Amino acid sequence: MPAQLSAGTPAPNFSLPNAAGEQVSLADYAGRQVVVYFYPKAATPGCTTEACDFRDSLSALNGAGVEVVGISTDPQKDLAKFSEDFGLNFPLLSDLNHEVAEAWGAWGEKKVNGTTLIGTLRSTVVVNADGTVHSAEYNVAADGHVARLRSSLGL
Repeated sequence: MPAQLSAGTPAPNFSLPNAAGEQVSLADYAGRQVVVYFYPKAATPGCTTEACDFRDSLSALNGAGVEVVGISTDPQKDLAKFSEDFGLNFPLLSDLNHEVAEAWGAWGEKKVNGTTLIGTLRSTVVVNADGTVHSAEYNVAADGHVARLRSSLGL
């Protein structure tokens, strides 16, 4: 498993399709701070809680110059339905082969209901305007995560 990212290191670039099939890359956010969060599966309880918390906090985040991008291994059609069903107002990107999740340290072993498996680790990386990592958190709990993130960013 690749190493997890740490503050001060360059964030790996990515280019992935959004729900509409348009390519979105980290370079698109150059000059702006961006939260890149990885979630295991669209429309599951924890992922829905987290996505809706980002949705509800987006105006405050954007007002402070912070963008949000969600990444999962879901196919584009699942992302489109998830976004539509919950009125998500930020891009969701499809990392079908989990290459980006691996490069960002958000892919690995985890326990789900007592079973060990390999998959997406719920992770959040804040990338500075210059492309370096501001902070990286792995295996975060969905409940209250966005509020903790906003607090750590001083928002």
